[in-house]
Amino acid sequence: MSNIDNRKRLGIFFSLYIAQSIPMSFFSTVVPVLMRQEEFSMTTIALLQLIKIPWLIKFLWSPFIDRTTSSLRSYKKWIFSSELCYAILIISVSLLDIKTDMMLVAVLILLSFIASATQDIATDALAIRSFDKKNKSMVNSMQSMGSFAGTLVGSGVLLLIYKEVGWSIVLPALSLFVMLAIVPLMLQKRETPLIPKYTKASKKDILSFFKQKGIATQIIYLMLVYSGLIGILSSLRPYMVDLGYSIQEIGFQSGIIGTACGFGASYIGGRVVKRFGRYRSRIAFAGMAVITSVYFLIFSLFQDCGYALYIGICLLWATYGISTIIVYTTAMDRSREGREGTDFTLQTVLTHFSSIVIAIASGRIIDMFSMKTLYSVEIFLALTTLLFSIFAFKKSK
Repeated sequence: MSNIDNRKRLGIFFSLYIAQSIPMSFFSTVVPVLMRQEEFSMTTIALLQLIKIPWLIKFLWSPFIDRTTSSLRSYKKWIFSSELCYAILIISVSLLDIKTDMMLVAVLILLSFIASATQDIATDALAIRSFDKKNKSMVNSMQSMGSFAGTLVGSGVLLLIYKEVGWSIVLPALSLFVMLAIVPLMLQKRETPLIPKYTKASKKDILSFFKQKGIATQIIYLMLVYSGLIGILSSLRPYMVDLGYSIQEIGFQSGIIGTACGFGASYIGGRVVKRFGRYRSRIAFAGMAVITSVYFLIFSLFQDCGYALYIGICLLWATYGISTIIVYTTAMDRSREGREGTDFTLQTVLTHFSSIVIAIASGRIIDMFSMKTLYSVEIFLALTTLLFSIFAFKKSK
């Protein structure tokens, strides 16, 4: 694969990942902020995480996508049809009033997440089959960078624009962008050679994935990897509302500055994993999570806002961004031939599941106790992840 061809492919995947993440991050950001401004409890806001259920159960239809794809053309069909449904659903939401039609808005967002999850399965499988082991770390960086760039726009820039122009202008623009982002893939007419696919996936592969030798260690790691961060991340914007920040300030500090740090850290993470390997990267990234959770506990004791909060936000997003690289890289390592979409999806679903559980529990902890209690719990979880990374993967060093 030439360097020019390699860069072109990386650009295509960057556009695909950013297309799926901008609307998702916008919905996930605007709705919780509006609910907090309407004085909903943190527990109720945390339950909004349930709209991400499609990303938890997408493994159920991933074998079907694996079974019906073999060429670039077949992957294009899945990606295009999913994005078209995604765009139509986004436009449908724009016709509703979020304050009076909250239930219907939630249902349509849920359906849009199903379309987005389907696109993600096909895109991940295509990425695994498009790059050899040597180049997988860079496509992982594109995946994470695309996600963070989408978050930067969706939860930062668009949050600021939304305040000025409203629901009915922002969402149609989002749907148009979703379709434009898949143009680079659709214009690639030449049937690019893919890494050979030797087997056909079936529903049995969902269970057989968990029967692989040594897979338990990877499963536990995936359930732990974000545990010391996700509670802080999910409660950050509502916490900033409590601290007196406006929607514009929240959008700028967390949505733009924070996710920009995650974007940059994702590129660095790809280089770190390639240079130092999986074992040392796991330990280093888990150590960063410990530092981050300790920082937020100290911040909550003094609540000295301004630059102190900026530093915390940057540290939080950078740690989260760099951690995604080791998750994606090791997930690709454990994806079997012919079952790429199924295996990769199963592993990412595990991280989504643990994140949703922790996010919901975090809201409850805050309502029952305090932010300080949450940060103390996060320190414990981050330390657990660090120790597990040191000892569980020692043999693979």
